[in-house]
Amino acid sequence: MARLFPHSTPYHTGFLDRADGNRIFFALSGNPQGKPVLLLHGGPGSGVSECARRHFDPAVWHLIQFDQRGCGKSTPSAADFANTLSDNTTDHLLEDIEALRDMLGVGRWLVFGTSWGATLGLVYAQAFPLQTQGIVLAGVTTTRWQEINWLYNGMRLFLPEAHRRFIAAIPGHLRDLHPVAAYHALLNDSDPGVRRKAAFDWHLWEAGSISAETQNGVADLPERWRDPVFTLARARLCAHYFQHRAWLDDRQIIDNAARLDNIPGVLVQGRLDLQGPPTTAYELSQAWPASKLVMVDEAGHSTGDRGMAEAIMTAVDRFAKTA
Repeated sequence: MARLFPHSTPYHTGFLDRADGNRIFFALSGNPQGKPVLLLHGGPGSGVSECARRHFDPAVWHLIQFDQRGCGKSTPSAADFANTLSDNTTDHLLEDIEALRDMLGVGRWLVFGTSWGATLGLVYAQAFPLQTQGIVLAGVTTTRWQEINWLYNGMRLFLPEAHRRFIAAIPGHLRDLHPVAAYHALLNDSDPGVRRKAAFDWHLWEAGSISAETQNGVADLPERWRDPVFTLARARLCAHYFQHRAWLDDRQIIDNAARLDNIPGVLVQGRLDLQGPPTTAYELSQAWPASKLVMVDEAGHSTGDRGMAEAIMTAVDRFAKTA
């Protein structure tokens, strides 16, 4: 296993106040005079990860993280039923990123993202190529419909028992809907008990496919996923973004790959990734000649799987050695 850099505490945290009333929590770590890197978390709604920082040498990198709208310490929380999420879209996140970059006085930065963070990082780089020095992604996604449908329908081919539980938790009057639409309705139900149960069932389904290693249901839920406030916020955000297909045209990222022509990138992909099947990373690499695809044969979607951390750190080191 890779020797990750030691746990570190941010040297500064704060809030970016937005005109619409959202307050975006951010955390700065590493070397304030170092190479700037933006770390985009997955989910949507997973929030700032200490583990993500450990892939970067804190003496070399200035690590910039933030909780995307509605999650973590950002307010208002998606766990708050009064938050309709109407001001929480991919475009809002892009605007937040640019506002944060401007506030911090960063010219160009490396963009690092995992899972949903890979989608967000790609959309950001295509919109702001001059601000993007390079890209490192792991567990590559583009959030096109075939990927969303695979996550909540297609994976039943590999996880039939878990999928049956996932679908059985949907009340009869919603069974004709796509699972994402059904859970979107449940997570926005007026009954808080319905919302909490839907959030738990959503995460129980996801937990079985994160890693290539054997999972044991509730016993293997990540610690944060046992927190009902965290799971409700995260599940509402996931369903919200996937129900609206992330407000992206279906093949937008791959079809617009030419916008990345002058940006070097590394795509780190687990060969056994169920949540983000390797075909997406492969298709993207074919459309983006400036990228390098690194397949990690024994890994799934988790950056903690065998070989993933090593591949990520090797990719990051490549950019650490460039001007």
